[in-house]
Amino acid sequence: MYEHRSQPLLPVRHFIRRLAGHSLAAVAIVSFSLAAGTLGYHFWARLAWIDAFLNASMLLGGMGPVGELTTTGGKIFAAVFALYSGLMLIGVTTLILAPILHRILHRVHLEDAEVNESAEG
Repeated sequence: MYEHRSQPLLPVRHFIRRLAGHSLAAVAIVSFSLAAGTLGYHFWARLAWIDAFLNASMLLGGMGPVGELTTTGGKIFAAVFALYSGLMLIGVTTLILAPILHRILHRVHLEDAEVNESAEG
């Protein structure tokens, strides 16, 4: 997926395309998670659509639930969705940062290789 350490640094145009692809994947994951959370809160917690959307959004954003849940199914769903949301936040952050960190490390490796070559020669 990424260039090997012996390959040259990816041109900026291709890097931006890679970053856009990762960002698009992150948006898709967040959108799917928001839809699943809204549906879960609506059907299992018996919340109105807007309240279900609010709860799902707040959990996915790391803020926590809003309001009190009264159904057992809703409480179980909220617990599972809260765990999922925390892990999903870490995953999406990693997905977005991966190309940036790879580019930085690749550039440092190339610079180190150039220094080593000039010291040997």
